[in-house]
This record gives sequence, C-alpha cells and structure tokens, in this order.
Amino acid sequence: MSEINIKKINKYYGSNHIIKDVSLDIKSQSFTVLVGPSGCGKSTILRMIAGLEDINSGTIAIDGTVVNDLAPKQRNIAMVFQSYALYPHMTVFNNMAFGLKLEKRSKDEIEERVHEAAKILQIEDYLQRKPKQLSGGQRQRVAIGRAITRKPKVFLFDEPLSNLDAALRVQMRVELAKLHDQLDATMIYVTHDQTEAMTMADEIVVLDQGIISQSGGPMQLYNNPSNLFVGGFIGSPKMNFINTKILSSNSKGTKVDLFGSSDIVIPKTSKTSSSGDQVTLGVRPEHLLVNKKSSSSWESKVFVVEKLGSGTFLYLEKEGEPLVVETEGDSKIKVGDSVKVGFDPDKCHLFDSSNNSFT
Repeated sequence: MSEINIKKINKYYGSNHIIKDVSLDIKSQSFTVLVGPSGCGKSTILRMIAGLEDINSGTIAIDGTVVNDLAPKQRNIAMVFQSYALYPHMTVFNNMAFGLKLEKRSKDEIEERVHEAAKILQIEDYLQRKPKQLSGGQRQRVAIGRAITRKPKVFLFDEPLSNLDAALRVQMRVELAKLHDQLDATMIYVTHDQTEAMTMADEIVVLDQGIISQSGGPMQLYNNPSNLFVGGFIGSPKMNFINTKILSSNSKGTKVDLFGSSDIVIPKTSKTSSSGDQVTLGVRPEHLLVNKKSSSSWESKVFVVEKLGSGTFLYLEKEGEPLVVETEGDSKIKVGDSVKVGFDPDKCHLFDSSNNSFT
C-alpha cells in the first residue's frame, strides 16, 4: 500500500505564497495527474512530496507516516525528471544500477533488478550502450528504468515527455499507462498538457495559482467542470465561452440571450444568480450542430477551416474569441461560407459572475 495524504500544505518563496492550503488524498496504486498552466504550483507540490522542497506548514504522509522531516532517500520514492539526468560516461546498465550500488545491494540482486526493468521497458538490447547512442525516447526509458529498479512505493514524474516529439509522446503515454498496470504502483504525474492528463489519469487534479480548482476522473472534469477555468483548460480545442445575460429563470432552467438575436433555455440553475445578471455560456466544439434543425441557432461566416482527417474544425466570426465548431472530417464547408449553428441546451454550461458552474 502506498497512499499519500496531503493536509493543508503551504509554500512561500519570500513573500510569494505559491501553494495555498492544498489538501489531497492520493489512493494507493492510482495514477494521479497534476495539471495546470505554467506557474500554477504543480511541480512544487511534486517536489514537496519528494522532499526536494521544504513545507512551510501542513503535512504530507505516505502510508500513514508523516514525512515532512524525512530526507528524500528515506521516503521510498523515485522521481523521473523532465531532463533525463543520465550519466553520459556510464552505460545504460550502470545508469540503471547506480542507485542500487549506492544502497550496497548485492551484485546478483543488481543484475536481476536491472534486467527485470529493462525487459519491462524493452531496452534489453541497449544495456551496454552509452546515453549519446540512444534516441530521446530510449533515454527517457532508461531514466524510468532507473526508477523501477529501486522498487519504490511511489513514482513521481515531472513532465517527463516534454522533450520528445509529438509521435514519441503518444507512444510513451501508452508505455507509461501500460507500465502502471504492470507495476501496480502509485504514480503521480505532472504536466501542463491536458491531453496527457485525460489519456493517462485515474484522477486529475487541476491546479490554478496554487490552489486545487477541481479534482476527479477525466470524464467527470470534462463533462461537469466546476468553474470557468476548468471548463476552458480541460478539452482541446477548449470550450467556447459566450458572454450573455439571464432573461429569466425557474426551477426547470435558465433562459439566456443568444447573441441578441434569439434565446436558449439551459436546464441548469443557480441560487446566486437572477434575471439581468451577466453570465457565461459554455459549449464544447463537438456539441454544436452545423446546418441542422435546432430550436436555438445562430448564423455566422467561416474564416478558418482546420481539416484533421477524423474531424474538421470551423472557426466562426464572433465578437471576442471566435466560435469553434467540430464537424465531420469530410465536410465540404470552406472559408467564406455562412453556416447556421445550433445549440443543444443539454450540452451547454452556465457560469456565474464568480466563474462557478450552475448545477
């Protein structure tokens, strides 16, 4: 078992309050992803768990033991960094064995653990090579293998795929997910890439300016964002946002203005908003209907078309940011065409003036 319990941790750099009363329970053998924009505090939290950053207040416990005052080597964790941090003069075998040698493990045990990790990562043929003879993906596997050989309670990954090209990142995402299933280990993964978070995580923790904005399963966050920030951060392309106002509301839903030309009733309500209040309507690109019958629709001109094969994204003229619509991959719509866009009320979201979601 390797459950991690974080209770009201805080971190200051001088007068800057970086991590603000963060509490989080990470289940044993889970794959938890900390995601957010640069500067949100995700790597700082990871380093606090690892013991590489001091905790100004609060506690971090691993398996019920508070580790605030324990050195990194006493926490039984292994960390994989964005940079591979391999010793260039050592072979792959010696890089992977280095930590075990420091622990004064027997030669036979070192051999067994290194070959076991190399087999899992499919790098057995590279054990006698130097890092400069490897590709970026192979080097990252060696860095992960070095962590595996230690058989830690917890694996910590700090944006390990950032230096890889797009195709290799997809491959390594699959490999890491498979590795998690093989090892049944607790893994905490930091990234700014929400696609990595959605495809690998059991649990996603979205951070914004040092606080947890929302946590939950990937589809829970995607379908039910608790606030405007999560709605815009999770999803690619991001959710469309339309500034509007409440026309009326009752227990069944909220009627809002639609571009000043029509209205739409969203089956969501708020105890803190009433008629006349400014709100934000949110809808994902794939939930908009193009040139189809709809009780609520809006017409606009297309100014950009992105064809991705499996789907096509249309960018429509709108005051402020453009409206992005996803349609069929073989769509014949082209730049300059006018299209009618329908809104499915059941797929729309509303956010109040405090950016919190209607329920």
